[in-house]
Amino acid sequence: MYGNLSIFTGNANPLLAQAICDHLAVPLGQAEVMQFANENIFVRIKQTVREQDVFVVQSLSTPVNQSIMELLIMIDALKRASAARITAVVPYYAYGRTDKKDQPRVPITARLVADLVAVAGANRVLTMDLHAGQIQGFFSIPVDELSALRILSDYFLAKQLSDPVVVSPDFGNAKRARNFAERIQAPLALIEKRRSEGQLESLNVIGEVKGKRAIIVDDEVDTAGSVMSTVGVLEQRGAIEFYACCTHPILAGSAVQRLRESKLTEFVSTDSVPIPESKRLPIMTTLSVAPLFGEAIRRIHTGGSIGQLFR
Repeated sequence: MYGNLSIFTGNANPLLAQAICDHLAVPLGQAEVMQFANENIFVRIKQTVREQDVFVVQSLSTPVNQSIMELLIMIDALKRASAARITAVVPYYAYGRTDKKDQPRVPITARLVADLVAVAGANRVLTMDLHAGQIQGFFSIPVDELSALRILSDYFLAKQLSDPVVVSPDFGNAKRARNFAERIQAPLALIEKRRSEGQLESLNVIGEVKGKRAIIVDDEVDTAGSVMSTVGVLEQRGAIEFYACCTHPILAGSAVQRLRESKLTEFVSTDSVPIPESKRLPIMTTLSVAPLFGEAIRRIHTGGSIGQLFR
């Protein structure tokens, strides 16, 4: 059925790539992706890809810059091996927060990375829950953006929490939280935040949270500082239980320590970014996005509709 389909992966998230292949019942492509002692990256594709429809699965996760270079070099190697079409499957897109000039003399790195992927030779990009929707427009090639909304919301629907309230930790995430709240038929609350001398400060809760079980919804959790400040203000306003969910568990810096010491009942995320065993906590639950990516790859390969995945 998939005679001319090949799926390869770099070193960023090989378990997700293997799970996608298992869902499609196709073997993971054979490639050597290594780093020399001088930190130069070397890629060798160990099977023919001539006139193949090739997908490269690579989250741009830690080490971020190495993951980006692996993706670019793999795309170049596949292009030079005469692949018919190359799709960069990027479950997590790094530098997404650098999407505009919000101060003088700063780069728009999200656009730069988009240009690099296209120039390397990718014909298409498949990604998930970009930090800002306008990043799709940074690419000169087609972009399909999937969402983990249904996977995460269905999980909480099945829990049947009493008196839930969905909380957006900031206004920028309000649309995602609103859609989440609609799916689980719960009210929505927003956290008003302002920066004071470079520090993020929670000031106000818009919505009723007293006596409710709060589900904090975000696209990614980096240092977990925003989650912790949100839990703090919700507790002050009378919320009785706290959950947090996100698509991308970056968990940088002291994030794991903060989660360990937090009052969260559960932290739910997807496997778009791998969580190493050293960072895992009993409160963590990981939901797989492999079936969703597998179905999207199948539809791209066969010319089906990606839009139907959102209905």
